[in-house]
Amino acid sequence: MTAEATTPETVHRDIPSIARLPKRRDFLRVAAEKRRWAAPGLVLQAAPVPDDANVPTAEIRVGFTATRKIGDAVTRNRARRRLRAAVRDVVPAQARTGLDYVVIARATTANRKFDALVCDLVTALKRCDALTETRAEPGT
Repeated sequence: MTAEATTPETVHRDIPSIARLPKRRDFLRVAAEKRRWAAPGLVLQAAPVPDDANVPTAEIRVGFTATRKIGDAVTRNRARRRLRAAVRDVVPAQARTGLDYVVIARATTANRKFDALVCDLVTALKRCDALTETRAEPGT
């Protein structure tokens, strides 16, 4: 019995990849769009990808922000890591392509239960009208 080798490209062919928002101007453009939702564990902002951006259609760009109001550097980094993990679990299967997202940490992000953080993200995607039509369960 031989195991067939699979590459990530063949396994996740129809799941969009996640990229980072590269520039400050992208963060400002998403914030100016005014499509946002605040949940207890995070704030989500969304904006359409500009026509002049060289972004593959199967790619979702996400930026993460944690300000000094959150706490010291250790707390901010922990909050960002948790947000990245939640986005990795939810966004590829449930978020619409063609939108840029900014996820902002709140004071409760670093200590909030991870399942609650994932629920906050799904709710924020729904409220920002950014969910795909077919909703998969987070983490599957």
